[in-house]
Amino acid sequence: MKDLSALEKYMRPGARCHMIGIGGVSMSPLAEVLHSMGITVTGSDMHRSAVTDHLCSLGIDVKIGHSPDNVAGADFVVRTAAAREDNVEVMAVRSSGIPLFERADAWGLIMRTYKNAIGVSGTHGKTTTTSMCTHIFMAADADPTVMIGGTLPLLHSGYRVGRGDTIIMESCEYYDSFLSFSPTVSVILDVEADHLDYFKDLDDVKKSFLEFARLVPEDTGVVIANLDDANTMDVVSRCGRRVVTFGLSDGADVRAEDIVFDGAHTRFTLIYEGRMAAYIALNVPGLHNVKNALAASASALVLGIGGEDIARGLATFNGAARRFEYKGKYNGVPVYDDYAHHPGELRALIDAVSAMGYRRVLLSFQPHTYSRTKALLEDFAAELRRPDKVFLAEIYAAREENVYNISSADLAAKIPGAVCCSSFEALEDALAAEARPGDIILTVGAGDIYRAGEALVARK
Repeated sequence: MKDLSALEKYMRPGARCHMIGIGGVSMSPLAEVLHSMGITVTGSDMHRSAVTDHLCSLGIDVKIGHSPDNVAGADFVVRTAAAREDNVEVMAVRSSGIPLFERADAWGLIMRTYKNAIGVSGTHGKTTTTSMCTHIFMAADADPTVMIGGTLPLLHSGYRVGRGDTIIMESCEYYDSFLSFSPTVSVILDVEADHLDYFKDLDDVKKSFLEFARLVPEDTGVVIANLDDANTMDVVSRCGRRVVTFGLSDGADVRAEDIVFDGAHTRFTLIYEGRMAAYIALNVPGLHNVKNALAASASALVLGIGGEDIARGLATFNGAARRFEYKGKYNGVPVYDDYAHHPGELRALIDAVSAMGYRRVLLSFQPHTYSRTKALLEDFAAELRRPDKVFLAEIYAAREENVYNISSADLAAKIPGAVCCSSFEALEDALAAEARPGDIILTVGAGDIYRAGEALVARK
């Protein structure tokens, strides 16, 4: 377990913390938690947003834009993983000698104060599964503390600070962030090659997940693992901890029987250790969401949550923001938005939608980061050849410069009939011209492509 004693002495009431990248999906809730602890929090972010406005409304001083002056007076500084060593505030902190910590370090220290700490990891499905866990533990009146990498309608945010003995944390492998966490229950949904701008290859990714599995206590900890995923099972076979499996295979400790798909709804019987635990009704489609629900159920079952609470919690889950999120209709054609930005996520999304009975699937995709697009180009192309019509926006750069000499045109060249759009306006026009009754329109990607779907729905 990572030594966080240096940070521990600073996380106390009256201390002054500056946060670089305070508007991020896990930085902003951390800012609120630290603020609630009596720590004086300041922060900076490159862009003003509803999140930064909210933080300001709480009395947190947020500067828009990074400047060396922003760190003055801080006792310690916490940065987002995206703030690299060439960030002007990071350089100022280094030169001044102010202690600098990672966002994950602070969350890891907070996790240690809870009896039950669930860390939900995996290449895909983290946000959905963490959200499902939240619904279950809320239904069980466990009053959990929660941190999710997206907005959950139940919470009207991506986090909550509860008074119970359970914390539920979405746990991301990028930059080994989750290795700072302190889970008592480690969930591994799946393991695939991703974030190859940081990890060398799949084996390097698996090594990181193995270390995450070993974070749980040897005597009392539990690893929840996907029996259907060979990479996951390879990882946990070496972890030396108690493993509880979930999946569709007969040998899984937690599995689903009698699965019924009905449009955007799914029903199945939840089996735990060979016995029926509950009858589950989900309001989200797809086999991937059955597996997410099994993982969330397994996390609850090992902590003593009963089948009735699990069923009630999952029945109230209607999806997290940007996870097959219904946006409205354009000329009677439904428009959905999804965060899928990896070939495996695209596969799960297209599988789910293909089973819903639409005449045609019109999929607009915005690749996310140059490095991922370059490394997984063939895999993306293989999945994007499946929908009836594909429209491509330009690559969303996120944290990167295009040193890879790649564009969406390279992807379009591998997809028959794919249309490259130079702007969201052009994308909206192309979708509007193509849409027919009986179709479904999907806007897909981890960038800002959701804006195109929202604009399309708003057209008269």
